[in-house]
Amino acid sequence: MYLGLDFGTSSVKGVLIDAKQKIIAIASSPLKVSRPHHGWSEQNPEHWWKATNAVVQQLRKLKPKAVAAVAGIGLSGQQHGATLLDAAGKVLRPCILWNDARSFAECDDILAAEPRAMEITGNIPLAGFTAPKLVWVKKHEPKIFDKVAKVLLPKDYMRFRMTGDYASDMSDSAGTYWLDVEKREWSQAMLKATHMRVDQMPKLFEGTDATGKLSISVAKAWGMPLRPVVAGGGGDNVASAIGIGAVKDGDAFVSLGTSGVMFVSNDRYSPNAGKAVHAFCHAMQGKWHQMGVILSATDSLEWLAGVLKTPAPQLTKALGTKLVGPSDVLFLPYLSGERTPVGDAQIRGAIIGLGHETDAKAMTHAVLDGVAFAFRDSLEALRDAGSNVKRVMAVGGGTKSELWLKIIATVLGVPVDLPAAGEVGGAFGAARMGLMAATGASYAAVCSKPKIAKTILPDAKAKPAYDAAYHRYTKIYPAIKGI
Repeated sequence: MYLGLDFGTSSVKGVLIDAKQKIIAIASSPLKVSRPHHGWSEQNPEHWWKATNAVVQQLRKLKPKAVAAVAGIGLSGQQHGATLLDAAGKVLRPCILWNDARSFAECDDILAAEPRAMEITGNIPLAGFTAPKLVWVKKHEPKIFDKVAKVLLPKDYMRFRMTGDYASDMSDSAGTYWLDVEKREWSQAMLKATHMRVDQMPKLFEGTDATGKLSISVAKAWGMPLRPVVAGGGGDNVASAIGIGAVKDGDAFVSLGTSGVMFVSNDRYSPNAGKAVHAFCHAMQGKWHQMGVILSATDSLEWLAGVLKTPAPQLTKALGTKLVGPSDVLFLPYLSGERTPVGDAQIRGAIIGLGHETDAKAMTHAVLDGVAFAFRDSLEALRDAGSNVKRVMAVGGGTKSELWLKIIATVLGVPVDLPAAGEVGGAFGAARMGLMAATGASYAAVCSKPKIAKTILPDAKAKPAYDAAYHRYTKIYPAIKGI
């Protein structure tokens, strides 16, 4: 048996699979985000630990014998979070999360301190990354900064609680802005530019490597007498890629969740920092991936649902399933800044073209279109970096809207494959990594693709109008950037 644990922003999820990758049980426990100031986003790491224990106990209640037979555990997690520990392993402050925007000015400080930063990391510095957060802490919380002995990403803090080991994987570490992504090692130059040392970093592993074993005390508490090995694991998007079998060059997916991701697997390191493409390591040695990232995907629809006081599924259902063309209203989904292609933490969203006739349907339609246009921005940036995306698989909660998938397929101009019902997300990918770490099986043997329930093709009739609307959309950001 193998367990995958996914430490997300809104919940911890666990998936238990057997040797044939059949899902035995699933459990989850919710999390909350704290926003003590404008642009801040934090969580208490102790809440992750409590939620994780709750998930394991749920699984034990459902399948006690299966849990007792767990031989490998894989980890998936929200990326970029700065979990700061002192020399005794005690948490110094709440974790600063991936969608925290406070450290935008510190990105410029890093570039000033190390002009080769983008060349070394393959990425532009973003407020969401880990390194700028530490520069911010040094400026604004110097007493805490002076006590920092280790900086761990969220899933790696959970590894520390599970095993006592300070370890991380290449994919998640690539999002810190301290990794030389091409060489797959900590960069002394980037650490120096942010007043950090290599001894404050965890040891690096590939995602499918075993990093250690569950501690005796945790194994006893969790009812796992085999003391399973814990895999390096990966950032949530890499874990999702493992879960859907996106491991070959050109394999691509769109994740339509709280944030949105356009992901493509690469056999070579292919950065495009100028368009805020994330060029990170994959979970396997000698593999990389590119990502275009949208900070507010389904979050944009949830925002509108809150404003209109109507549940999001009800808003999308009112539009039906027939694609008739783009909305007359344009929506820029930069509610908490944006990554690809602008890399701007301070920009905010906009709605263009409101009229007396604009109603809830028009607004909902505009939000669906705007997120699709943001995915198109990412696709264009990935193509500029040399990726050849011929089709994508769609995952995430937003895929429940068939109309949204039709819009995305038409805007991107590529077929969108929808996996059959079943678990293909980060927790399942993590379980696969736990299996590989425990057995030594190859990713080629383990990471098969799921069955496809439906393929949604671009709508040829609607595409010209959507292309025209997209080109109008691309003019919004340059027009409002200086306001």
